[in-house]
Amino acid sequence: MFGTRQYHAAPPGAPSVGGTAVLIVNLGTPAAPTASAVRRYLGQFLSDPRVVELPRWFWWPILYGVILRLRPARSARAYASIWTEAGSPLLTHSQALAAALQQALQQEGTAPVRVELAMTYGEPALPAALRRLVDAGYRRVLVLPLYPQYSATSTGAALDALADALKTLRWPPELRTIGDYHDQDAHIEALARSVERHWTANGRAERLLLSFHGIPQRCVRSGDPYAAQCRATAALLAARLGLDQDRLVVSFQSRVGREEWLRPYTDETLQQLARDGVRSVQVLCPGFAVDCLETLEEIAVENRERFLHAGGERYEYIPALNDGADQVKALTALIRRHLQGWTAADAGS
Repeated sequence: MFGTRQYHAAPPGAPSVGGTAVLIVNLGTPAAPTASAVRRYLGQFLSDPRVVELPRWFWWPILYGVILRLRPARSARAYASIWTEAGSPLLTHSQALAAALQQALQQEGTAPVRVELAMTYGEPALPAALRRLVDAGYRRVLVLPLYPQYSATSTGAALDALADALKTLRWPPELRTIGDYHDQDAHIEALARSVERHWTANGRAERLLLSFHGIPQRCVRSGDPYAAQCRATAALLAARLGLDQDRLVVSFQSRVGREEWLRPYTDETLQQLARDGVRSVQVLCPGFAVDCLETLEEIAVENRERFLHAGGERYEYIPALNDGADQVKALTALIRRHLQGWTAADAGS
């Protein structure tokens, strides 16, 4: 009747149970800008059936026989070009955001809330992060994947990792999860203010390009809401900035493989804009909470070269919100809304 599976239990002397925590989750990053580290990271990332929805018998030979032999060295060079003394930008920006959220939640004068950072792939690993919270006695955990728009390939993958981690716990905590925040007023305002600050400092370009991470078209046909949510974010931001359709352009980046992904593609869009006589473009990536390889190298460097080579004259990347005050304010409000009832219990009311 009873199984023999071994579960993790809190060690003797663990703090008394109670309290609320927020687990913020980002995608992940290699531990170092080296081929071996990138190979380990890509092996984990590209093995996830949420990321590559192909039969394993078909995908494994491609992944292990081709991709993990050829791609790590090339990707390592790209990572090295954006790596900092502190490490991976995605990790350091995520850590800074977690720290800023922790400080903001503490300053509100309500019941204390602990903020913990985890990655779906790589370190800090989600199972270990959840285990730290449980070992510290936290019995209520709000999970916030740092993806404004929901996709099974990102948020869905994070929730899968969460479910797998829960299987290892003898006494799992109560959970709440946030699926997306693509249309939240405070988030749109944070994006708009970042654009306006850039305009104040640099003037306006002829076009504002919103570049979202792409996903395969078949994911959308299968019911993924990602494309619709990206376009909803773009429409809300355009309305807030007072931009008409001629001034704001939406595109999708980072496609891989030969199948069709969400269109229009960012690289092709920038080249076409230049050929059409557009001489200045500013690019914002509203699907990325913090800067990473896809923004700092693919958008800020690679696509800049494409635009200028095609005849463009001025190209500017507008940084992600990162740990800026507007993003911290928006996410703090989002967290507090989803914590209603829990923090009241912590305060004893």
